[in-house]
Amino acid sequence: MPASLHLAARNLLGQAASRAAAEPDGLTPATLVRYLDTMRHGFLFVNGGGHVEVCTAPARQLLGDAGAGTERGPSVRQLLRLLGEHAHMPRAEIVRRLRVARDQAGTTSFELTRQDLTIQVELYPVAGQGWAITLEDVSARRAAEVSAAEMARLDPLTGLPNRLQLRERLDAALARLQRTGEGCALLLVDLDRFKPVNDTLGHPIGDALLQKVADRLRSTVRATDTVARIGGDEFVILQTAVRDPGDTQGLARRIVDLIGRAYMVEGNLVTIGASVGVALAPADGSEADRLLKNADLALYRSKLDGRGTFRFFEPAMDARMQARRQLELDMRHALARREFQLHYQPQMSLASNRLVGCEALIRWRHPERGTVSPLDFIPLAEEIGLIVPIGEWVIRQTCRDAMRWPQPLSVAVNVSPAQFKSDRLVETIVSALSNSGLPAGRLEVEITEGVLLQENDRTLQTLHRLRELGVRVSMDDFGTGYSSLSYLRSFPFDKIKIDRSFVQDMSHKPDGEAIIRAIAGLGKSLGMTTVAEGVETPDQIERIRAEGCTDVQGYLISKPLPADELMTLLAPR
Repeated sequence: MPASLHLAARNLLGQAASRAAAEPDGLTPATLVRYLDTMRHGFLFVNGGGHVEVCTAPARQLLGDAGAGTERGPSVRQLLRLLGEHAHMPRAEIVRRLRVARDQAGTTSFELTRQDLTIQVELYPVAGQGWAITLEDVSARRAAEVSAAEMARLDPLTGLPNRLQLRERLDAALARLQRTGEGCALLLVDLDRFKPVNDTLGHPIGDALLQKVADRLRSTVRATDTVARIGGDEFVILQTAVRDPGDTQGLARRIVDLIGRAYMVEGNLVTIGASVGVALAPADGSEADRLLKNADLALYRSKLDGRGTFRFFEPAMDARMQARRQLELDMRHALARREFQLHYQPQMSLASNRLVGCEALIRWRHPERGTVSPLDFIPLAEEIGLIVPIGEWVIRQTCRDAMRWPQPLSVAVNVSPAQFKSDRLVETIVSALSNSGLPAGRLEVEITEGVLLQENDRTLQTLHRLRELGVRVSMDDFGTGYSSLSYLRSFPFDKIKIDRSFVQDMSHKPDGEAIIRAIAGLGKSLGMTTVAEGVETPDQIERIRAEGCTDVQGYLISKPLPADELMTLLAPR
């Protein structure tokens, strides 16, 4: 065997040589081949004349019939034919690659598949003497790689396709659309009321619920459709072969109905819902990213419309979303640019006919949009979390402004549910009072029923901390919620503000005065001030006075005023 064969076989021969070195007669060709037979890899050597000089036992076994019958193994012709057949490439291509490897003194490698085997073949040119060939059974490795690739495309909790596999199948569906005109649809499914399940029953119950949801979704689709899980409680259905939007509408309706039915999860009766957004191809897009975006816009619309429903994408949705995103961007800059302003609406005592305080109301003066209504930007600020820094600014600026007013006028600040979730609320109020010098008794925090609906114990603890500071607390929009009376029992509010809708109903609904009378009587018995909002006419104020309310607020007293104009109103005359 040529000496250069040691270099060609590289590590394979090195391993055999190290084992043969212990032989009394040293390293002989016969000894070397015998030890090569014990190696896991197969090995062949083809000399310059094209004859197979060495073919080890593992090589003959891997080559099968072509390597049987002789210790020399197959002829070069048989070997090339075998490689061509099972490597799935023409013989001419194999020869070409061999020549390139020879000319560049490199290595060429490829795989061949024979029966249930996958064999890695590597050919090393041995300068002036021939070729060394190693064979390795990589079947287990390839099977593991295939299994790993499949697992990488599955959601581990539900076994559904994940985002990666969904994208592959969506791309394939859109490719069919281009070739054959076959339409498809994307349905984005978001679970309603799933977070409370996790929060109250725990994540194991939530995971079990997601598995049941996955099973229900599988049952709603055909074998050619795809159900995927792409997030915590987000699922996607790719419906193929869509001929008519009615087919997709029926599927969306079934999803909403089926997901909304009760579940029994480990002894717990659980009820959730589903909001669905639908985009059709090619009507709503023929590219994957655009289709996903439009389905998401439709999903957003279904949530705005009350959840537990489905909506198809409409072009106007995109325009609305673009406007919303621009509004969000502008609002993020508004604080830094000092575009927010505070207006104050006075409140009057009916007993003395004197002003007793003001409510702070935020306004946004946009340099291009003009005045932006709080109804347009406050809900968005709540949704994206900006209400917390905006609310902190309001508290600090309100305290500074109120210090300029004559004592003992108070100032009321509306505090949102999101601010109560923040641990910084009490600290912000303490800091604002300290920096401005405003006495705590002149600051009033107004909350709505929505604040008390969340994390009741923690919220009540925060309210009691504010009370300990001396800050007064009032309930705004009283009477519009379903549990306002129970909240009056849970916390001793200082003030009840009667919603303006009851004041407006006084003139044309007989129960308007009765409701105001009942709330005023309740406030009196509990020792709470009662403020009627939205008072606009002398008749309304006299009726409210007659029903026993203590204070009023509305355009009849004054419209909301900027801080400087309010100072003019408060100036002694």
